[in-house]
Amino acid sequence: MACEGKSIEALSIVFTLGIAMGTLLFPPHSTTPGSLLLPLVALPVLLKGPILNLPERQATGIILLTYMLLGMFCASMADIPAAEFSSPIEDLAAKAVSRLRAFIGSLPFSNADTAPLLKALLTGDRSGLSAQTVAVFRGSGASHLLALSGLHIGIIYLIFDKLTWIVGRSGPARAIRFGLIVSGALFFTLMTGAGPSIVRAFLFILINETLRLLNRPRKAVRVLCLALFIQLVLDPSAIKSVGFQLSYLAMAGIFLLYPLLESWYPGGKSFNPLRRIWQAAALSISCQVFTAPLAWYRFHSFPRFFLITNLLASPLTTALIGVAVCTLALSSIGLCPPLLLQATDLLSTLLQTTLTIISTL
Repeated sequence: MACEGKSIEALSIVFTLGIAMGTLLFPPHSTTPGSLLLPLVALPVLLKGPILNLPERQATGIILLTYMLLGMFCASMADIPAAEFSSPIEDLAAKAVSRLRAFIGSLPFSNADTAPLLKALLTGDRSGLSAQTVAVFRGSGASHLLALSGLHIGIIYLIFDKLTWIVGRSGPARAIRFGLIVSGALFFTLMTGAGPSIVRAFLFILINETLRLLNRPRKAVRVLCLALFIQLVLDPSAIKSVGFQLSYLAMAGIFLLYPLLESWYPGGKSFNPLRRIWQAAALSISCQVFTAPLAWYRFHSFPRFFLITNLLASPLTTALIGVAVCTLALSSIGLCPPLLLQATDLLSTLLQTTLTIISTL
């Protein structure tokens, strides 16, 4: 069949386009459009033989059109109420996040803002944050750091990835690592409410780890499109979420624009502190170029100091989450040294102080 090398990308794009068209064109809670589309979607399946005998371009066009109609059909069915039930793992995740929040609040941090900030960064609970803290994050253009997203689960994934290397690199060890990483990422996703951007990040982890386990090449754009396709199949209504839209746009910027910007830095690939700064700046610019139009359209605002905020706040947030995870893990077994608690406090204070300065510029 045509376009085999780009089939995932092409099918994902036309399916997403169909979802978007169906969401815009069809009235909510109406199954009539879907009922009319279903025979059209089924027709190519019934006529599979004749279609495959058509010229390659025509056959490919029919298949792509079918996926677009399938997307429209899924969009028309998205508002049908589903049976509500909670699985044991979801109940366990809900209890776990409640206990985690209580445990964070019980730790003897000297800074009163540290525990509420950790609850926000690790569990999505922003109820304990003061109005001043929220205003500082908003004023500095760092509100996205408080909203659980792929950044947060990505940091935790990197921690899991490093820790599980002790299992080994043999075939069975790789399978064990796969199980530990994917199940841990899934549990964190459920524990934090499975928001669209978190689900996107989990799908990235699942696809990447599956390809690594099978020794298959991992192409960034293909992973992006496959995750997009799977997520919209599971939940077509997710396309309405601003978090979903911004998350995929940011990743598209990283995969499509970042390699070009990063290559502008002269010299080879050897370690260079200035090159690392440029990489961080290029990453931030890539995300902003793709997300800024939508952010302006939806919120009528643009973070003026996004570059300095991301250059300073993102590394601090990454360090804070990493140290906080170690602090929580060791504290849970009674082995956390006071120095680690102080380091968590220091990073929390440093992050908030940095954002306060930026917000006053």
